[in-house]
Amino acid sequence: MRRIYSIPSMDCPAEEAVIRNRLRSMQSIGAIEFDLFNRRLSVDQDGTDDSTLLAALDDIGMAATLVDRSGPASAPGERTPSDSDRCAGAACDASPVADPSTGRWRRIAPLALGGLMATLAEGLSLWGVRDSSWPIVLLAIGSIVAGGLPTLRKGFLAVRTFTLNINFLMTVAVVGACVIGAWPEAAMVTFLFAVAELIEERALDRARNAVRSLMTMAPDSASVRQADGSWKDVPAADVPVASIVRVRPGERLPLDGEVVAGASSVNQAPVTGESVPVDKEVGDKVFAGTINESGVLEFRTSGGKDETTLARIIRTVQEAQATRAPTQRFVDSFARVYTPVVCLAALLVALVPWFAFSQPFLPWLYRALVLLVIACPCALVISTPVTVVSGLAAAARRGILVKGGVHLENGRRLRIVALDKTGTVTEGKPALTDVRPVGDADRDGALRIAASLDALSQHPVAQAIAHAWPGERAAVTDFRSLTGRGVEGRIGDEPFFVGNHRLAEERGVCSPEVEAALVEFERQGKTAVVVGTATSVLAVLAVADKPRETSIEAVKQLHAIGLRTVMLSGDNQNTATSIAQAVGIDDARGGLLPDDKVVAIDALIAQEGDVVGMVGDGVNDAPALAKATIGFAMGAAGTDTALETADVALMKDDLRGVPAFVEISRRTAAILAQNIALAIGIKAVFFALALFGTATMWMAVVADMGTSLLVVANGMRLLRAKTETGHRS
Repeated sequence: MRRIYSIPSMDCPAEEAVIRNRLRSMQSIGAIEFDLFNRRLSVDQDGTDDSTLLAALDDIGMAATLVDRSGPASAPGERTPSDSDRCAGAACDASPVADPSTGRWRRIAPLALGGLMATLAEGLSLWGVRDSSWPIVLLAIGSIVAGGLPTLRKGFLAVRTFTLNINFLMTVAVVGACVIGAWPEAAMVTFLFAVAELIEERALDRARNAVRSLMTMAPDSASVRQADGSWKDVPAADVPVASIVRVRPGERLPLDGEVVAGASSVNQAPVTGESVPVDKEVGDKVFAGTINESGVLEFRTSGGKDETTLARIIRTVQEAQATRAPTQRFVDSFARVYTPVVCLAALLVALVPWFAFSQPFLPWLYRALVLLVIACPCALVISTPVTVVSGLAAAARRGILVKGGVHLENGRRLRIVALDKTGTVTEGKPALTDVRPVGDADRDGALRIAASLDALSQHPVAQAIAHAWPGERAAVTDFRSLTGRGVEGRIGDEPFFVGNHRLAEERGVCSPEVEAALVEFERQGKTAVVVGTATSVLAVLAVADKPRETSIEAVKQLHAIGLRTVMLSGDNQNTATSIAQAVGIDDARGGLLPDDKVVAIDALIAQEGDVVGMVGDGVNDAPALAKATIGFAMGAAGTDTALETADVALMKDDLRGVPAFVEISRRTAAILAQNIALAIGIKAVFFALALFGTATMWMAVVADMGTSLLVVANGMRLLRAKTETGHRS
């Protein structure tokens, strides 16, 4: 069975390696997974009881608490539900992980004392007092005890579990410095390392909070209408489905639902990334975590606290940050080889000059100890998850949910984006575009007649015409629907019809002027409709699914960053070509069924390589979304299917999220490369300085931890970066 544990002291890959090595020695332990950012450990246990595992963790200084014991163990290679699968609701909102800050601040007083004693020891040494004199030795020992015991304890645990990590390397270096009589330096190295660890923990907490802040967006209570009409504050987790909830101006919505009374503007930025508040009235959907800006709203809840769109966002982001991106997997593998190799190199530096060239032993031993301090791969290992999580959080703030670091990294590789038409490039609902009177007929009169008849039909084209007339409609009698052709009825004593080309031909009213208008509209990909009497045609109307206002800008942005575009549509080729030309899409392919879209994606991948994205609605386009390198679901807010189907979910109906995602992906890749170069480059410089006897141990500590802080800060730049399209991430 799968067990999930919270370990507040698990901060970096050093602790992860110690835990992994300790648990591997236990029988009946299967897959082990780590979520460092949430400080959680997932273990498949078969026969090992919880108390035994908790005792094993406590034995290596990793006090843990059991969070979840549900769920079967995962099969090899199978994704196991993480704690976030079960933990997006009330149970985990209150306290997602234990807060280590209290323990951290308790360490400051002894650390300050240790720093004072280390400084005094260094001062006496510079004053001319011998390093091995009893005042310096006592000050150094006091400093190490006051500020370095946690490091030494972790170092000895690393030795016990055969783990080569930073604590092991620092312990060997400090003990070695004491053995050779470099007491002031041993004390100062211990103090600087402890200070750097505190600063690094704080920096990592900032990265964690970028995602964890999502959990605090929805309030814990809701004002619910009672049976007697009164209002009562109820915990959000206890609000039944279909309850009526009231939200006052300035308050956040606690749950998802549909407005039943009131009107207001709602700031939906926390869910969809929209920068401008959206007007809401009766019948509109609202989402938990959004902010009511003005009027009082009453809405009927559509689900519980763990079923809201915000809860699904939290689950998606948590799952994404818990998975390792390709660069992170490479760095982890590299570090596992790199650390033993450098340790071996340090051993050779200490022994070879002494044995082979009769050089003094202690100076070369000192250089070897400096190499051990430099050898820690902490900066290299921590740089990737911080950068990837910052990229995921930056995308989430824009209403772009990325379901894993692998997709975030692959986004930069995209070269072509395939777009569904209906509901993606277009609004997804037809609208009246043209009214062309025939002969001397009155335009408004013809439109009023058509709208009056079509108001009685439920056909989408008829409803588009009915909604286009703003005035009062005429009374219709003897109304009849003509299946597949149109409608007819009487207005006053005169019969009228509204229908397609076929119906006009059946009625014998297709003059050359009417035929020309019908052919012209149909060539443009529009649905042509004729409105007429028993003997003549009054007007030819055209209805079409209009492009979204943002689609043209989105396509321009895609082209600006070097991506080609192709439309894959189920509509006829004329319609697809017309919409593609209006929006600026490079290629249009019409008349495609869902299976045909999969074939088209396969062909694009064969032609372009594995660099093809697909944007659709996440339901009927699911096969094509799955086949593409990266599948994008449009308008995923409140839609489970879209969130589950696509690799990237765009929470609002705005194609501009695709170029924004590609830009964030490219920035993430660039910062990953910068961090790896910084981590390796700075270490290479200090390796050379150590070999030539120029670097000291405390300089090595400053360089190592300074590099860690530098790559963390560099990775977090993504949270405040501005994309090329002018939108802040």
